[in-house]
Amino acid sequence: MIFLAKREVPASAYYGVHTLRALENFAISGTPLSTHPDLVNALACVKKAAALANHDLGLLDGETTQAIVAACDEIRDGALHDQFVVDVIQGGAGTSTNMNANEVIANRALEIIGRSRGDYAALHPNEHVNMSQSTNDVVPTALKIAGWVAIHRLMEAMGTLQKAFAAKSEEFKNMLKMGRTSFKMRFP
Repeated sequence: MIFLAKREVPASAYYGVHTLRALENFAISGTPLSTHPDLVNALACVKKAAALANHDLGLLDGETTQAIVAACDEIRDGALHDQFVVDVIQGGAGTSTNMNANEVIANRALEIIGRSRGDYAALHPNEHVNMSQSTNDVVPTALKIAGWVAIHRLMEAMGTLQKAFAAKSEEFKNMLKMGRTSFKMRFP
């Protein structure tokens, strides 16, 4: 095996070396994934579903599966969002996004089973968390889930707005007000 260079990941980080390299290589917009919690949560949903499917297929043992599932559930509850640090704009099809999720989930899952972060012989970001997955499937699926969640939240907000407009309409229905329209078309 050929190593390009050894890199040190901060001791407080749940992400790993792939994420660290992405931070160095794709510092494009300055906007980290963590600013999009729906996407972070959706990535955790995809990883949880994959772990459960891989367990059902006999590819992941129970302890590993439960640790990955627990880590994903914690992320969906808002934990570790600050560890999703790669730029939202990056080269490729989202490999850095996928690896950031794999590393954070793997390192938290390692803690859950009583291991140290980075003990990838016990639970690996690629071999276990990313098992049977492709970035070309994970990222578009997560984007669709995040979009679905955001649209439903928008629909709820629009319903609230509609009710507020209806209440104001009722409140002011007897108030006389002069109406005026003005329409001017200007052509060059």
